[in-house]
Amino acid sequence: MTFSKKLLIWYKKYGRKNLPWQLNRNAYTVWVSEIMLQQTQVKTVIPYYEKFMQSFADVNALANAHEDDVLHHWSGLGYYARARNLHKAAQQVRDEHCGLFPLNFDDVLALPGVGRSTAGAVLAQAEGQRHAILDGNVKRVLSRFHAVHGWTGQKKIQDQLWLFAEMHTPEKQLADYTQAIMDLGATLCRRSRPDCESCPLSDDCAALATQQVALLPTPKPKKTLPVKTVRMLLLRNDKKQILLEKRPPTGIWGGLWSLPEMPVIESVKDWCNTHYQFDINASDELPVVRHTFSHFHLDITPCVVEVNNPDQSVMEAERRVWYKACKNDRGSKAESQSLGLAAPVSSLLNRLNEE
Repeated sequence: MTFSKKLLIWYKKYGRKNLPWQLNRNAYTVWVSEIMLQQTQVKTVIPYYEKFMQSFADVNALANAHEDDVLHHWSGLGYYARARNLHKAAQQVRDEHCGLFPLNFDDVLALPGVGRSTAGAVLAQAEGQRHAILDGNVKRVLSRFHAVHGWTGQKKIQDQLWLFAEMHTPEKQLADYTQAIMDLGATLCRRSRPDCESCPLSDDCAALATQQVALLPTPKPKKTLPVKTVRMLLLRNDKKQILLEKRPPTGIWGGLWSLPEMPVIESVKDWCNTHYQFDINASDELPVVRHTFSHFHLDITPCVVEVNNPDQSVMEAERRVWYKACKNDRGSKAESQSLGLAAPVSSLLNRLNEE
């Protein structure tokens, strides 16, 4: 029995068939889910996806939305370039494809933030087109099944895995097969503690036969992450509002609203006076918060600063806003305005509001 046949039989009995994006499946809904699922687990994505689709039910609704609203819906999901690219791609569909999500592989691949695997997954699941996929789960399954050694981020290893992915992709039942191989990697062929006894491919798995399952896929070479430090200012006026600034469109937290930042070694009073013309009544430094990115650690020193009635001349409508978190029955929530907030900023605002 072939690789794909075994997988399809397993999927029919054990596969996930009631995920929100499977219930009203079309190219748009699958595309949104695939972008959200990049480097993010299904259980984390589901509530974000459901809220996102309530606000942006189709590609035109997303294209016509303000970027701040899109980023607000993405707040906490991380890797915010995905949201910015999703928004740009929707506008490209609106402007170049008359608002109809393209069903041609090259057209889908041309959308911002879409790679070969994502384009294949969208068209295989939404349209039943035959395209191989190679996301993280699939890389793990194929690396073990064929005992492929070498970090999967290397081009020569990826090329080898793409050949296997193409070889195993069947001619029919593409939607089920695509979901099946992703499900296998997510539920049985896990990174740690894989359930090989329940795996439908175990009889022919080269890694299992040679007792190399724990070694594959080859992990990415480790490197020590550098540590950067910054002081974040929670500048609070007499209305208990906090000053937020919009970050540049690229870089970390690109396009999101964040707190003013300053070097840890400089004087808060002098900084506020120089950059904002604020006189401060009091300042209170909070314990350091560490936020880890893929390529460095960021140690944030939050500082609550009570400012005198600020001169509105420092305000720039495009870049700065006074913000106040709302409080509801479930407690504090930094969402009283539809702004995309960086996760640690949202946490600090909620914490301050609760106190």
